[in-house]
Amino acid sequence: MRPTLESLLTRSWLHRGAWAWLCWPVALLYRMLTMAHRHWYAIGLGRVERAPVPLVVVGNVVAGGAGKTPVVMAVVEHFTQQGLQVGIVSRGHGGMHSQARLVTPHDIASDVGDEPLLLSRRCAVPVAVGRRRMDAVRALMHAYPQTQLLVSDDGLQHHAMWHDVALCVFDERGVGNGWPLPSGPLREAWPRTPWPGSVQLVVQTGANTASVSRPDDESSFRVERRLSDTARNGRGQTRALSDWIGQDVHALAGIAHPDRFFAMLERQGLQLRTRQALSDHATLKELERPLQGTPGNRDWLCTEKDAVKLWAHHPDVWAVPLITTLPASLLTRLDALVWPKLSLPHGHQIA
Repeated sequence: MRPTLESLLTRSWLHRGAWAWLCWPVALLYRMLTMAHRHWYAIGLGRVERAPVPLVVVGNVVAGGAGKTPVVMAVVEHFTQQGLQVGIVSRGHGGMHSQARLVTPHDIASDVGDEPLLLSRRCAVPVAVGRRRMDAVRALMHAYPQTQLLVSDDGLQHHAMWHDVALCVFDERGVGNGWPLPSGPLREAWPRTPWPGSVQLVVQTGANTASVSRPDDESSFRVERRLSDTARNGRGQTRALSDWIGQDVHALAGIAHPDRFFAMLERQGLQLRTRQALSDHATLKELERPLQGTPGNRDWLCTEKDAVKLWAHHPDVWAVPLITTLPASLLTRLDALVWPKLSLPHGHQIA
């Protein structure tokens, strides 16, 4: 299995090696620009808007995928189970939309983005995408005025949109080498200063994130992640992962860290004959290439993010969901932050 260029770059961000020093002038310029962009809104020169209902942003300050979308799913599930009407907004990375629009389970990923389409199908709540997230907020609230809570998939660096709660997601890389892009993984400085009046929590999806927060930090929480015991194909059929134990099985993943998916399958006792690691947000054409290269009746396993693109043309591919469990302490904290705000007025411009 050949590593992708994206994975090689991600690994280089763990150390202050030759690449980091070579790119340092560009990284310094990037840091100055991001600080200026944030300051522009902080001093009131940029227009910051509030949604008409409380808004929780789930994002990251580290490039390369930290597992935020599964955290979004878990947050949405928690509040919908409590009876709240929840909506999701996203930029819709990879989609061809030029204006804000609603996402339906019948859309295609090339139009709305793979993650918004996955969220629409998995969470069964209203989802809207827009290059300007506040446009997505307006589109969703216009179509679903009964919405009580919004969750934004990414958007920590989208300063034009006010958020009441920020969940900063980190994986086992922590902050890497601590340098900004492209020398390191940071999209903005860390520790970051939350907006006045908003609350920032740290969510750790990896086992070693000591560089992110202190062990006794009451605003830091570790989640549990595991693969579902059951896979599902595009025909609606289900199959236990244990059925593949002792058999050759093929796996592909077009996500930020494909190796993690393959390792989790192997920990379930599966023997992977083929591991196809593709770039994050891989296109349908890229995902189809390994399938076409293995003729015959072969069982392919993939992530749910890949399946939303593949199933329309390859319904026999099996998707294995990632189950993310938020700790009770984090859920209690979220409840304490969100529920009191449900009766407060929102929707006014704050800068």
